[in-house]
Amino acid sequence: MDHCGTLFMCLCLLTLQNATAETWKELLSYMENMQVSRARSPFFHLRQLHQLEQMLLNTSFPGYNLTLQTPAIQSLAFKLSCNFSGLSLSSATLKRVPQARGQHARGQYAWGQHAMQFPAELTQDACKTRPGELRLICIYFSNAHFFKDENNSSLLNNYVLGAQLSHGHVNNLRDPVNISFWHNQSLEGYTLSCVFWKEGARKQPWGGWSPEGCRTEQPSHSQVLCRCNHLTYFAVLMQFSPALVPAELLAPLTYISLVGCSISIVASLITVLLHFHSRKKIDSLARIHMNLHASVLLLNITFLLSPAFAMSPVPQSACTALAAALHYALLSCLTWMAIEGFNLYLLLGRVYNIYIRRYVLKLGVLGWGVPALLVLLCLSVKSSVYGPHTIPVFNSWENGTGFQNMSMCWVRSPVVHSVLVMGYGGLTSLFNLVVLAWALWTLRRLRVRADAPNARACHDTVTVLGLTVLLGTTWALAFFSFGIFLLPQLFLFTILNSLYGFFLFLWFCSQRCRSEAEAKAQVEAFSSSQTTP
Repeated sequence: MDHCGTLFMCLCLLTLQNATAETWKELLSYMENMQVSRARSPFFHLRQLHQLEQMLLNTSFPGYNLTLQTPAIQSLAFKLSCNFSGLSLSSATLKRVPQARGQHARGQYAWGQHAMQFPAELTQDACKTRPGELRLICIYFSNAHFFKDENNSSLLNNYVLGAQLSHGHVNNLRDPVNISFWHNQSLEGYTLSCVFWKEGARKQPWGGWSPEGCRTEQPSHSQVLCRCNHLTYFAVLMQFSPALVPAELLAPLTYISLVGCSISIVASLITVLLHFHSRKKIDSLARIHMNLHASVLLLNITFLLSPAFAMSPVPQSACTALAAALHYALLSCLTWMAIEGFNLYLLLGRVYNIYIRRYVLKLGVLGWGVPALLVLLCLSVKSSVYGPHTIPVFNSWENGTGFQNMSMCWVRSPVVHSVLVMGYGGLTSLFNLVVLAWALWTLRRLRVRADAPNARACHDTVTVLGLTVLLGTTWALAFFSFGIFLLPQLFLFTILNSLYGFFLFLWFCSQRCRSEAEAKAQVEAFSSSQTTP
């Protein structure tokens, strides 16, 4: 009887081993079919990917882990418990782990170096709802065949590393998942950013690359480290950026921006307070100037807050809201610059005699309402146009070039940036330059007609030059960020435009002193006429 029981157990174990081996063969066959699939439908690729995930989650295997590999796909499965203390995987250690290979896997593909590190926090939420054995699966792709987005984006090494935990999604980890990619490429001129595959993102229902929840670091020139607070498929996006900021200039440019914007904020506040404290009758010209000061004040405040709100502890929604507010402030500032130029044209074209019914109210609707409409339109079409925006900077080492990223809350869509930032600013600068040239020509003609040199005409020339240069021409420096102009453009643009509010304050003070001097001269002239017999 004992011999029969032993024989029965051996038969059961043999049957189980054969079934397990057949399952592994089925998985390997499926992975090989995936990598040679030529289907063009992205939905078909998505179904294949989900089917592979389910097969890995449901397959049985002895021991702690299972590793399967084909030339382009590597699949791993791990049994986890609720006392999980963390897991580190690297391509170097995986090569020493016993694994099943497809019939064409050996010798056909050279996998590069990569690593994933999972925190102990990974299983906490799953164990609260369904305590017991959990399963972690990892799927690595050595090409981006299954992850084509609308932009046909380039990925570092063409690697996509994915991970999934059974019993639900893993999101908002306090201790992030670390994913490392090593490379030996020359990446000069490229921006590197860690992204994940987000199904249903952008205009594609099958998915697209998104940087949400990921932070990009470069510990060395040959390594990119992604710190992400969730599990999914990760990659490093390579975007061509011809004008990169040198890392050694980042600190002085940041310091100049901080000091300049802070001075401008104080100067704008003083200007607005002096305006409201003034007992003189407020005319339409002064109201236009104050609206410009208010827009500059809003622009400087939102700009200084933007880098802080792009940090990971701050909610994504707060960064999106601040990015939209910063874009609105910039558009308002540019619009009020154009309004100043238009008002100057009316003043000179109509020889200082202008009256339009509800003129300031109409200009206010234009200066504040149109930018608001444009920003709301962008948010309604696609709210993801605003959020954390990566600014690439590069470090030069003896044996290569490395990159690091700094983030701020800003416009993320290249189309919106091209049309509603560069295009809008370019039109404003061009308009003010045309008005400047026309105003100089008009004042010169008036001075030539005078019998003698007119001190007032000369003074008006200086005034118009100071006003119009400050109202747009310095922003045209943004279009010179290339080649040999990059470094001087960076410093000139940063200095002049961060102090823009301060320059307006100086102009306001000069205009106020001028008006007070003219009023005093009129009073003295009137007094002398009264005392003359």
